[in-house]
Amino acid sequence: MDRPLSALDGLHARVRGIRALSHFTWCVRILLALGFLPSGYRKVVDEPFTMEESLGEVYVMFTALHQDFGALYVFIGLCQVGAALLLLVPRTAALGAAVYLPIITGIVVITVSLDFGLGTPLITSLMLLGAVYLLCWDWHRVRPILGPPRPAAAEAGSRV
Repeated sequence: MDRPLSALDGLHARVRGIRALSHFTWCVRILLALGFLPSGYRKVVDEPFTMEESLGEVYVMFTALHQDFGALYVFIGLCQVGAALLLLVPRTAALGAAVYLPIITGIVVITVSLDFGLGTPLITSLMLLGAVYLLCWDWHRVRPILGPPRPAAAEAGSRV
């Protein structure tokens, strides 16, 4: 287990050294935040997410979520706004990506399983990919969850 994690540590160090990817990462953070702020805000202020009755079962699902599960609806909005704001602060960006990931995963499942057409599942899947990218970018913050890195001397001794 230590060898693959060490390889990922080395790859992460090399990738973080590429300046263009640092700028790209900021663009991803901003775009993901912009994706959640308006929809999360609508939920926080308890406004319906969609108004188009022509959307069929999509409209029925969002209307039921809004009308029948009011507190859950607002909580989802708070989580979306919180994740978006966390993404915009460098110190909390990894936490923001970690909060963003399960929310966007649920949204991808909903958009793929219901008839949203081709565009929405594609966009939500790209948002999911962006959240995964941000967690990879902040590997140095995620890595301790998987276990502390072994000292180099311990690795050299284990090869003997």
